[in-house]
Amino acid sequence: MTSTESSTYEGFTAEERAAMKDHAQEMKKAARRSSRADKAAQAEQDVLAKIAEMQDSDRIMAERVHAVITASAPVLAPKLWYGMPAYTLDGKVVCFFQSEAKFKARYATLGFSDQAKLDEGAMWAAGFALTEVTPEVEARIAALVKQAVS
Repeated sequence: MTSTESSTYEGFTAEERAAMKDHAQEMKKAARRSSRADKAAQAEQDVLAKIAEMQDSDRIMAERVHAVITASAPVLAPKLWYGMPAYTLDGKVVCFFQSEAKFKARYATLGFSDQAKLDEGAMWAAGFALTEVTPEVEARIAALVKQAVS
Protein backbone atom coordinates (compact mmCIF):
# COMPACT_ATOMS: atom_id res chain seq x y z
CA MET A 1 0.00 0.00 0.00
CA THR A 2 1.29 3.41 -0.82
CA SER A 3 0.47 6.47 1.17
CA THR A 4 -0.13 9.94 -0.07
CA GLU A 5 -0.22 13.25 1.68
CA SER A 6 -3.98 13.55 1.24
CA SER A 7 -4.77 10.16 2.79
CA THR A 8 -2.75 10.23 6.00
CA TYR A 9 -4.55 8.89 9.04
CA GLU A 10 -4.22 11.14 12.05
CA GLY A 11 -5.91 8.77 14.51
CA PHE A 12 -8.53 9.66 17.08
CA THR A 13 -8.82 13.20 18.39
CA ALA A 14 -8.14 13.89 22.06
CA GLU A 15 -11.88 14.30 22.61
CA GLU A 16 -12.64 10.93 20.95
CA ARG A 17 -9.96 9.19 23.05
CA ALA A 18 -11.41 10.78 26.21
CA ALA A 19 -14.90 9.56 25.27
CA MET A 20 -13.59 6.02 24.78
CA LYS A 21 -11.83 6.14 28.17
CA ASP A 22 -15.08 7.39 29.75
CA HIS A 23 -16.94 4.46 28.21
CA ALA A 24 -14.40 1.95 29.51
CA GLN A 25 -14.68 3.38 33.03
CA GLU A 26 -18.50 3.30 32.81
CA MET A 27 -18.41 -0.38 31.84
CA LYS A 28 -16.06 -1.23 34.73
CA LYS A 29 -18.23 0.63 37.25
CA ALA A 30 -21.40 -1.08 36.02
CA ALA A 31 -19.79 -4.51 36.27
CA ARG A 32 -18.86 -3.93 39.95
CA ARG A 33 -22.39 -3.08 41.07
CA SER A 34 -24.43 -5.85 42.65
CA SER A 35 -28.21 -5.66 42.26
CA ARG A 36 -30.24 -4.20 39.40
CA ALA A 37 -31.77 -1.60 41.70
CA ASP A 38 -28.32 -0.61 42.93
CA LYS A 39 -27.05 -0.40 39.35
CA ALA A 40 -30.01 1.75 38.28
CA ALA A 41 -29.74 4.11 41.24
CA GLN A 42 -26.00 4.53 40.82
CA ALA A 43 -26.34 5.01 37.05
CA GLU A 44 -28.76 7.89 37.62
CA GLN A 45 -26.40 9.40 40.21
CA ASP A 46 -23.55 9.13 37.68
CA VAL A 47 -25.67 10.99 35.09
CA LEU A 48 -26.58 13.74 37.56
CA ALA A 49 -22.94 14.08 38.62
CA LYS A 50 -21.82 14.36 34.98
CA ILE A 51 -24.46 17.02 34.35
CA ALA A 52 -23.31 18.94 37.44
CA GLU A 53 -19.75 19.00 36.03
CA MET A 54 -20.82 20.71 32.79
CA GLN A 55 -20.28 24.37 31.98
CA ASP A 56 -23.18 26.67 32.83
CA SER A 57 -25.09 26.75 29.51
CA ASP A 58 -24.61 23.01 28.89
CA ARG A 59 -25.50 22.16 32.49
CA ILE A 60 -28.72 24.19 32.41
CA MET A 61 -29.81 22.55 29.14
CA ALA A 62 -28.79 19.06 30.32
CA GLU A 63 -30.77 19.48 33.56
CA ARG A 64 -33.90 20.48 31.61
CA VAL A 65 -33.43 17.70 29.02
CA HIS A 66 -32.96 15.14 31.82
CA ALA A 67 -36.13 16.35 33.58
CA VAL A 68 -38.18 16.26 30.37
CA ILE A 69 -36.96 12.81 29.32
CA THR A 70 -37.47 11.20 32.73
CA ALA A 71 -40.95 12.73 33.04
CA SER A 72 -42.03 11.98 29.45
CA ALA A 73 -40.67 8.46 29.19
CA PRO A 74 -40.25 6.91 32.63
CA VAL A 75 -39.47 3.57 30.94
CA LEU A 76 -36.09 4.99 29.93
CA ALA A 77 -33.25 4.42 32.36
CA PRO A 78 -30.54 7.08 32.64
CA LYS A 79 -26.90 6.01 32.36
CA LEU A 80 -23.61 7.41 31.15
CA TRP A 81 -22.65 6.52 27.60
CA TYR A 82 -19.21 7.61 26.40
CA GLY A 83 -19.26 10.24 29.15
CA MET A 84 -22.63 11.64 28.07
CA PRO A 85 -26.03 11.44 29.77
CA ALA A 86 -27.98 8.77 27.90
CA TYR A 87 -31.35 7.08 28.32
CA THR A 88 -31.81 3.37 27.67
CA LEU A 89 -34.61 0.91 27.09
CA ASP A 90 -33.80 -2.73 27.88
CA GLY A 91 -30.12 -1.78 28.14
CA LYS A 92 -29.94 -0.17 24.69
CA VAL A 93 -29.37 3.57 24.26
CA VAL A 94 -32.39 5.34 22.79
CA CYS A 95 -31.28 8.97 23.19
CA PHE A 96 -28.45 11.02 24.64
CA PHE A 97 -27.38 14.57 25.41
CA GLN A 98 -24.04 15.70 24.02
CA SER A 99 -22.78 18.93 25.53
CA GLU A 100 -21.28 21.64 23.38
CA ALA A 101 -17.97 21.23 25.21
CA LYS A 102 -17.80 17.41 24.72
CA PHE A 103 -16.34 17.64 21.22
CA LYS A 104 -15.83 21.42 21.09
CA ALA A 105 -18.94 21.81 18.96
CA ARG A 106 -20.89 24.95 18.17
CA TYR A 107 -23.96 23.69 20.04
CA ALA A 108 -25.24 20.92 22.31
CA THR A 109 -27.04 18.00 20.70
CA LEU A 110 -29.95 15.76 21.58
CA GLY A 111 -29.25 12.58 19.66
CA PHE A 112 -31.27 9.44 19.03
CA SER A 113 -29.93 5.98 18.22
CA ASP A 114 -31.37 3.54 15.72
CA GLN A 115 -33.36 2.08 18.66
CA ALA A 116 -35.56 5.20 18.65
CA LYS A 117 -38.76 4.74 16.69
CA LEU A 118 -38.64 8.10 14.94
CA ASP A 119 -39.09 6.65 11.46
CA GLU A 120 -40.77 9.07 9.06
CA GLY A 121 -40.74 7.78 5.51
CA ALA A 122 -37.38 7.27 3.84
CA MET A 123 -35.48 9.94 5.82
CA TRP A 124 -35.76 11.48 9.32
CA ALA A 125 -33.66 13.40 11.81
CA ALA A 126 -31.72 11.49 14.46
CA GLY A 127 -29.97 14.48 16.04
CA PHE A 128 -31.13 17.93 17.07
CA ALA A 129 -28.99 20.99 17.79
CA LEU A 130 -29.81 22.76 21.06
CA THR A 131 -28.88 26.35 21.81
CA GLU A 132 -31.40 26.76 24.62
CA VAL A 133 -34.25 24.78 26.15
CA THR A 134 -37.42 26.85 26.03
CA PRO A 135 -40.94 25.59 26.88
CA GLU A 136 -41.49 24.97 23.14
CA VAL A 137 -38.26 22.96 22.92
CA GLU A 138 -39.24 20.99 26.04
CA ALA A 139 -42.58 20.12 24.39
CA ARG A 140 -40.80 18.97 21.22
CA ILE A 141 -38.31 16.88 23.22
CA ALA A 142 -41.18 15.29 25.17
CA ALA A 143 -43.01 14.42 21.94
CA LEU A 144 -39.87 12.97 20.32
CA VAL A 145 -39.00 10.87 23.37
CA LYS A 146 -42.54 9.52 23.63
CA GLN A 147 -42.48 8.63 19.92
CA ALA A 148 -39.02 7.06 20.30
CA VAL A 149 -40.27 4.52 22.85
CA SER A 150 -43.75 3.90 21.43
